[in-house]
Amino acid sequence: MAGAAFFDLDRTILLGPSSTEINDALVAAGLAPDRKLPGIGVLGEFYRRFGETIPFMALARAAAIASRGWSADAAAVAAEQAAKALEAKVAPYARALIAEHQAAGRPAVLASTSPEHLIRPLADALGFDDVVATRYSVEDGKFTGGLDGGFVWATGKLDAVRRWASSHGVSLADSYAYSDSIYDVPLLSAVGHPVAVNPDPRLRVAALALRWPQLWLDVPPGVPKLAGREPYDVVRMFSRPELFPYARFDIEGVDRIPHKGGGIIVANHRSYFDVAALGVTVSRAGRSLRFLGKKEVFDAPVIGPMAKALGGIRVDRGSGSAGPLEEAERAVRGGEVVALMPQGTIPRGPAFFDPVLQGRPGAARLAAVTGAPVVPIGIWGTENVWARSSRLPNVTNVLSPPTVRVRVGQPVEGLTGDVERDTEKIMSAISALLPSEARRQHEPTPEELARTYPRGAPSGDWAKTETKKGTAARPQPFDQLG
Repeated sequence: MAGAAFFDLDRTILLGPSSTEINDALVAAGLAPDRKLPGIGVLGEFYRRFGETIPFMALARAAAIASRGWSADAAAVAAEQAAKALEAKVAPYARALIAEHQAAGRPAVLASTSPEHLIRPLADALGFDDVVATRYSVEDGKFTGGLDGGFVWATGKLDAVRRWASSHGVSLADSYAYSDSIYDVPLLSAVGHPVAVNPDPRLRVAALALRWPQLWLDVPPGVPKLAGREPYDVVRMFSRPELFPYARFDIEGVDRIPHKGGGIIVANHRSYFDVAALGVTVSRAGRSLRFLGKKEVFDAPVIGPMAKALGGIRVDRGSGSAGPLEEAERAVRGGEVVALMPQGTIPRGPAFFDPVLQGRPGAARLAAVTGAPVVPIGIWGTENVWARSSRLPNVTNVLSPPTVRVRVGQPVEGLTGDVERDTEKIMSAISALLPSEARRQHEPTPEELARTYPRGAPSGDWAKTETKKGTAARPQPFDQLG
């Protein structure tokens, strides 16, 4: 027997409860009175923040009685309108998770306490295969005020899921269940793969005790949240120029970074300090930034888990795997801003001074599959803060700190999906944002060359090869992402 994937709705698939949008649609359809019960706003806000309560669910149970006499056709129209409003509240990574289960051959089922008549259009819009929910009884085209079956909540939801699984030949032992609520512990305990999504405080304790995975569908997989905040929210608070007294920032064009929705940031690579420069720049736009980084960063103790917690995407250049591109695509489609440095690594030797920027096709490929805007950023001067030959930035230079120049350009125009040509356009757009000296041929001194290599100038035959060709010019086995 195959498994299925069962998803709760409120605070799981949705970023909050569905009650407001559904009630507004019912009022607009003339079915519900345009007034609220005393205290309902307080209960609703508590639900949004902390999850289900028995008083709130008692109101949900009593809603069936309030529906007596409603036209089922009018309710269907209201449900369609509610679905349009609720789609804006769908968690960014929910659709991708639903699709992953379906691609693995598992039907995706929306399992909710909400009335099936009122959430079916939303389930259809999200691509669910079926719905298990509370059903209102209908006779002669009108709701009777009773239920057709049980109230699908707590153990009642488990009973409804068991009936569905039995009738569809589905094994719960091979199934997944996703919920935010402590009251869904019966269902979560019954499946082979329980996942606590945006768990309420009580479910979080239970999930820790039972070693269930915890997931938030408004951030990339693997990114934790505490008190509604992810690690990058904390990092953003520290991404302020005054916290880098050993560097001055000259930044222009921040308003060209998309204020919402997915985007692709591309920049040239000159120093380990480039990440800080990009972080300061993008933080000014109020966005979180998901970096693609080398596997060595993610494999390192302490730093690796931190990079993953910040939503970083691990790239193993020698593997040829499409995984990083797929993860970056998921992030962009989830409304995230993903940063790539198409050069792949900091150029060494003469390649560092080459006025023609050489790029790998990762950004162009990502743009081709997502259609997201590609925003170029030109960085200059970061090597004076942290040269590649240094283990650490020069944090003592606070009296005359070097200037880091950052320019954000307009989204690259004319991308056609031809990866090779689009990569050239992207690199040209980055180059155009650099100062004029960057586009002039420069004959570096031995001291300048030494600063472009780890721990100083290279030696031996390898050094001769590097000095002649430049590391960045050597072909790399991994060519999907920069």
